[in-house]
Amino acid sequence: MPRPDINPTAPYGIALLRASLGVMWIAHALLKLFVFTLPGTAQFFESVGYPGALAYPVFAAELLGGLAILVGLYARQVSLALVPVMVAAALVHLGNGWVFTSQGGGWEYPVFLAVASVALWLGGDGAWALRRSQRFVPAL
Repeated sequence: MPRPDINPTAPYGIALLRASLGVMWIAHALLKLFVFTLPGTAQFFESVGYPGALAYPVFAAELLGGLAILVGLYARQVSLALVPVMVAAALVHLGNGWVFTSQGGGWEYPVFLAVASVALWLGGDGAWALRRSQRFVPAL
């Protein structure tokens, strides 16, 4: 018998969040590959004080993590693991202002991706996930 305090459409809303978040992570990775190029991304990382070689594992984490989130392969854990990537990106863009159209890019996009990733972690895998995550947040 379904619990009356649970919204029966919530898993579909979470699946929509999961799919859109996965696509955004993939797009963020592909921007590094096709627009800035990976060597160009490495140069940018060096210009802001990060090791240039870090661009390659960040690209891989964003791309593979985005794919895992999109299809629901341990999406909760993957989304939480990607949060530090966007926190670091937000710190880089913090001085540029809020909006992404600011000179050098703003901080709202990385902060939104980080918050949406935490929301997915809190909300669960949603409908149509390939491999469900183990629940490690106590039920409220």
